[in-house]
Amino acid sequence: MALGGTTAVALVGLEGYVVEVEADISPGLPVFLIGGLPDAACRQSAERIKAAAANRELKVPLQRVTVNLSPASLPKTGSGFDVAIAVAVLMAAGLIPPGLARQVVHIGELSLDGTLRSVRGVLPMVAAAARAGVSHVVVPPDNAAEAALVPGIRVVPVADLSALAAAYAGAERGEPLPRHEPAAGSEPGPQPVLGRDLCDVVGQAEARAAVEIAAAGGHHLLMVGPPGSGKTMLAECLPSILPPLVDAEALEVTSIHSVLGRLPHGVLVTTPPFVAPHHGASMAAVVGGGSGAVRPGLVSQAHRGVLFLDEAPEFGTSVLQALRQPVESGQVVVARANACVAYPARFQLVLAANPCPCGKGHGKGLSCTCSPRVRRDYLGRLAGPLLDRVDLQLAVPAVTRARAGGPLPETSAVVAARVATAREAQAQRWAHTPWRLNAHLPGPRLRTGPWRLSATATAGIDRALERGGLTLRGYDRIIRLAWTIGDLAGRNRPVADDVAWAFTLRAHAGVAA
Repeated sequence: MALGGTTAVALVGLEGYVVEVEADISPGLPVFLIGGLPDAACRQSAERIKAAAANRELKVPLQRVTVNLSPASLPKTGSGFDVAIAVAVLMAAGLIPPGLARQVVHIGELSLDGTLRSVRGVLPMVAAAARAGVSHVVVPPDNAAEAALVPGIRVVPVADLSALAAAYAGAERGEPLPRHEPAAGSEPGPQPVLGRDLCDVVGQAEARAAVEIAAAGGHHLLMVGPPGSGKTMLAECLPSILPPLVDAEALEVTSIHSVLGRLPHGVLVTTPPFVAPHHGASMAAVVGGGSGAVRPGLVSQAHRGVLFLDEAPEFGTSVLQALRQPVESGQVVVARANACVAYPARFQLVLAANPCPCGKGHGKGLSCTCSPRVRRDYLGRLAGPLLDRVDLQLAVPAVTRARAGGPLPETSAVVAARVATAREAQAQRWAHTPWRLNAHLPGPRLRTGPWRLSATATAGIDRALERGGLTLRGYDRIIRLAWTIGDLAGRNRPVADDVAWAFTLRAHAGVAA
């Protein structure tokens, strides 16, 4: 009997867990068994490893091979365990020395000729290994730059199985394992600013101001107006005035891209994402899911960025209502029979809608062909609990010649500077709390204690709350908007005019709130 062992990482959502990979070779009929809740791709590792080892002159003995992935109760998905299983088996066979390899995390898929192929999710895997105190991680060359984004860990890129065996043999003789070194001149430059420039939007001064307020405080936004009024253009301008992601946020966003296999080669994502799905997107596509491993949905892909739903009433009712949890909590929980996975989903929701199916329900001279009931039912798809969570609700009128003839609008760079200043004020104000943006503050924090506004400033919304024209959630969102308006104006606290404007911006779209 011979034993071998090393380590790998299993992903559940974005959380990585270090897995002990044990291999035992004993006399018996030739069979290769893998235990510890492997999925189909992981079970097929046996055939890939036997072929890869044989083609690299590292033959697996024709005996009974038993592999255990511990903890056995944790599901193991994907082909990323191939290299770890191969190292454990070759160690048990005496083809890899049992020293350093036991403490090294191995990630990668094996091809039949023994080369290492890239896999998804390497960034969160390596981050989990670093948190567990691992100092070395072996990855395929194509994943090396991504793995190197995690500080404090030595990344060992290996091209094939024989090179890995040779590296461990050299380590026994005191030679260091190879290390990933970025190629000269390979450092990524600044990432381009996403979105259009605000100077392209003319004749919509109030809508431009609303977009600026949404960016400054992280608020959700609804725009209702006829086709051609600029709703989509305004939404596409929002990323251009958002500040770059800080390091912790960039790692979160990059990890999601890594799990999806959409990460640019070795590049940390530092710009807020902008996700604009078609209105035919399914529930699983938007929220997350899948028939096998639970994958992040569009709400998670928009984490720390913008989720834009154009023609929002055309989305399925179940899809729209499923947004209520992530909009409120900043995460989405996908439950399956054998797993419950939480993904981050702290995004800005931007909704755009026509006033009615024909799109001509607002504005003079527009001949709407829809009945009052059809118009009411159309926007009614957005009403209720979801709409109550949207801070800014704005009517965007059609652009006329008079409105388009004003002064040249400000560029995104000018507006972005004001947004950055306002966000810095919020970061300083809430420095000793878990929150950084006004939109994320719990209502009780702003209604009580030192942050409570004066009765004079809130008199108008107090009356609306008493009459039932506002819910308490809507009341809190107006207060948050007022704080952002004050921050953009450079005030330490909102005044009555800020609260009144926030109230106007929330109830301006003509949709029941």
